[in-house]
Amino acid sequence: MTSPRPLPTRPLPTRAHEDYRYADLTALASVWPVVVEEHALQTGETGALIVAEMGAEPTARMIAITLGAGAKFDLRIITGGPAYGRIQVTVSLADDADFTLGAVQLAGGNQTLEIVTELHHQGENATSRQVVRNVAAGASSVSYLGKVCVARGADGTDAGQSVRAMLLDATAQANARPELEIYADDVKCAHGCAVGELDEGALFYLAQRGIAPAEARRLMLQAFVAEALTGAEGEEHLMALVTTRLAGLLEGAA
Repeated sequence: MTSPRPLPTRPLPTRAHEDYRYADLTALASVWPVVVEEHALQTGETGALIVAEMGAEPTARMIAITLGAGAKFDLRIITGGPAYGRIQVTVSLADDADFTLGAVQLAGGNQTLEIVTELHHQGENATSRQVVRNVAAGASSVSYLGKVCVARGADGTDAGQSVRAMLLDATAQANARPELEIYADDVKCAHGCAVGELDEGALFYLAQRGIAPAEARRLMLQAFVAEALTGAEGEEHLMALVTTRLAGLLEGAA
């Protein structure tokens, strides 16, 4: 069940708010306030959502997901077109619920793209997986701020965050804050974060096998982001969007 809920009138956030530390507040003001999109799944239900923001105008979305006992939800996000793009996701998981997030941010020029997530494991034996892959070129900025909260009594929680960013130019930047807040004892929670550049050794290896430098870079970036989209409904279409956007970034970074 999905329904939009307008935010109550309130001032535009400032960078004093942790979740807006890297936001483009001028662009955010043009789309404020943001409507909250609510997805509530009952016991045993299954849901999925694909968010593909590839337009030219600033955009901001807030998505709130509530999962009943044994419910499952698959969320995939691709952002690449807007001058400013922000996706904020909050999730509440009951007993045995399962949540998957696969997200790709592809920024170029002076763009600012950000994803902010907050997961609340309220019940026992719930699982969540978040895989975020970011690519930044030019003077762009990509950010991921993710928090997993495990409540008291939420034993058996299994939560994972994997965040990686690839910088194509020295002027690009990536920010990441994977965070765990755990109040239960019997849990399995992990997070990992890395920011880097394309492996010159791998590029040389591909060049030795007759693959042109531009094609080698494209192949390596496709492989880099693919994990975030593996298993998604419409995976081929999503990868096609990513491939087109990567080609534009590589052309600008050449």
